Amino acid sequence: MSGTEPGRTGKVRVGTPGSSLALVRLGLRLTLATGREAVARLAVVTTATALGVGMLLGILAALNAVTTQNGRFAWLNTGLVHSSPPQAAVSVHDPLWWEVRRDTFQGTQIARVDLAATGPNSPVPPGIPQLPGPGEYYASPAMAKLLAATPADQLGDRFPGHQVGTIGNAALPGPGTLVIVVGHTPDQLAGAPSAHEVSSILTTRPGDCGDCEIGTANPNGMKLTLSVVALALILPVLILISTATRLAATRREQRFAAMRLVGATPRQISVISAVESGVGSVLGTALGFAVFLLLRPAVAGVDFTRYLFFESDLSLSRLQVLVVALGVPLAGAVSARLALRRVQISPLGVTRRTTPKPPRWYRVLPLLLGVAELSWFVGRRPPTTNGQLLAYLPGITLIVVGLVIAGPWLTMVGARLMARRTDSPAVLMAGRRLADDPRAGFRAVSGLVLALCVTTCGVGVMTAMADERGLPSGSPGLRATVLDDLSDGWGRDGQLRALAGPLPDPVLAKLREIPGVQGVAVLHSAPAGQVDPLSGTPQVPAGLPVPPPRQGAVVACDQLASTTYFGGCPAGATAVTVTPFFDAIGLTDQAWPTTWPTDRQSAAQLANLPVESVVVTTDGSQTAEEQTRTLLATTYPDHPAPYTIGEDRAVRSTMLDGYQQLSDVVIGVSLPIAGCSLAVSVAGGLTDRKRPFSLLRLTGAKLAVLRRVVLLESALPLLVVSAVAIGVGFVAADLFLKAQLDYSLHAVSGGYYLMVALGLVASLGVIAATLPLLRRITGPETARNE
Repeated sequence: MSGTEPGRTGKVRVGTPGSSLALVRLGLRLTLATGREAVARLAVVTTATALGVGMLLGILAALNAVTTQNGRFAWLNTGLVHSSPPQAAVSVHDPLWWEVRRDTFQGTQIARVDLAATGPNSPVPPGIPQLPGPGEYYASPAMAKLLAATPADQLGDRFPGHQVGTIGNAALPGPGTLVIVVGHTPDQLAGAPSAHEVSSILTTRPGDCGDCEIGTANPNGMKLTLSVVALALILPVLILISTATRLAATRREQRFAAMRLVGATPRQISVISAVESGVGSVLGTALGFAVFLLLRPAVAGVDFTRYLFFESDLSLSRLQVLVVALGVPLAGAVSARLALRRVQISPLGVTRRTTPKPPRWYRVLPLLLGVAELSWFVGRRPPTTNGQLLAYLPGITLIVVGLVIAGPWLTMVGARLMARRTDSPAVLMAGRRLADDPRAGFRAVSGLVLALCVTTCGVGVMTAMADERGLPSGSPGLRATVLDDLSDGWGRDGQLRALAGPLPDPVLAKLREIPGVQGVAVLHSAPAGQVDPLSGTPQVPAGLPVPPPRQGAVVACDQLASTTYFGGCPAGATAVTVTPFFDAIGLTDQAWPTTWPTDRQSAAQLANLPVESVVVTTDGSQTAEEQTRTLLATTYPDHPAPYTIGEDRAVRSTMLDGYQQLSDVVIGVSLPIAGCSLAVSVAGGLTDRKRPFSLLRLTGAKLAVLRRVVLLESALPLLVVSAVAIGVGFVAADLFLKAQLDYSLHAVSGGYYLMVALGLVASLGVIAATLPLLRRITGPETARNE
């Protein structure tokens, strides 16, 4: 039986020319020309693989786009870093006066750059062909559209001059970004408090810049966050691909065992199985790139970093394309080979199907090691971002991967307990089948369990951060209050610097005439010795000098009475001493006073004091807010732009909102992927087991019993391991919070539990939706044909 006589044994000589090609042709024929079942299996494998590959490519492209976006917007941070030399693209000889300010329109941030050239060699920012001259400006496409659609007294009057061009995409993080570059003379900017002379334009965002919130997310923080997000998103995708390539594994085992009986060698079977599984993987991978192109517009609309992406930024590197294009088909072939590991043929040619060894308790060790690794870093947080990556990622990876490794053992334990404590035939049958092959039972729900663990961890972290860092929003009227801070920070002597002159009476009258303005209060700088009533006693370490108390502000009582929410005056008082931080209402543990202490300043003396800030309460309408903002901005053009209290709180919580957005993305992507994995697994499991179910029906088993068996075989590992996944997710969240932020886990909202309940119900619904197939695939003809 050397294999030289194929006509007698059916064995193909491995060493003969063309034998490998013949095996490939046979594998293709078995895949494409063996009936509707093979075609249906190929279609499911191809579709599931395409979906998984498309999502995987979308995740990789989004991570690439974040890096590109940070680099494109880096130029706006020019002039904000003075501790280290700026990173320049081109050296120049003529400096450039440069001032970056934040402005806002209806809650949307506007990046405003005021600049003035000192010579012909002054550097030019990206996105514009040349520097604007005095009275000229360049605007981003979205900014130009907004200027054209908005009355000038609400927006356009803030920017002197006229538009001479449009800022190109090279200077914008994404579509819809509001950016304006305004030209001035050097004399106009030389006296501006925040203007600087720069000799070059930044090309990369500095990692140590504390004032860089005007750009995109801090790369150090995003590196840690996106690494965890990538891990959380990629693993469910890989599980979906693996699940799809294992469809109809039992049927293929039977076919290959029959081929062994007629003389096929193990090597030949491996080649044929690789071809059969590889066809679906290759087709699915190719279609996955097409799915990615279809998904790009949707991914571009996801707000990862407070700015939308340009579709062109959602690109892939050559290495990423090569790894996905080759790795997914290879993973499909390896998965198919592993699926055949239980098929063994005796020397006599008798097919023997071996029962796998039961999973052992030590499968939980990786999970416990991950928990221990995160626990060790509590109180030992590394000082650098790279150190934190090395500290937390291994632990989080061990926990996530360890949950998948421990899943079969947990499933087996639950199945044995269920089988020992029941007299129901359906429960007993399901328990025994799960205990016999818990890996297959857990594999069907592994994607969903993993997504549930990741979701729980994300919700736990975000809840604690929101509770610790969250800001009270206040009433709608308070949020609509416009503030114009006219100071330039605090000096070491506790006094405010660069205060503005008195507010002209005509401007005050115009403010009160704006429709929707309810009150105006002008806060003046208090004379030396009058401290902020809310400042309290500064807390400093022992041995260090105690700084002087913060200076307070003075406001006329008739003006304070017109601005609600901010307290009042004692009876008979003309002026009172108040805190200069009216935007801090509700942000400290100190109660906001209903009555402020009386100040000795007369009305005449008060009018001559420098103005510290202007407070305008409005009805929240666009006209009131934007006309107020524009009038104050043109009155004090050298000071930061006015803002509303609502906008200020939104800026303060920007990073928290960004992390919340990323958490929502993880939940929104991982759960649907897990649902797809569950649907593919359950449908494939029914197809694999239609022969034994058909035989059971022939022996008298009722269809209702078989349906309960199928439901229990999927529901038991889902519920048992989900409970563990939720607990592990909360543990991981608590350890990460303590190690990185020194926070403790907070109670999550009821919305999380509702989401988990709905997810589990939906999963059981997916399982139940496959039950009607039992009647069609378990008829007598199935057992006969098999």
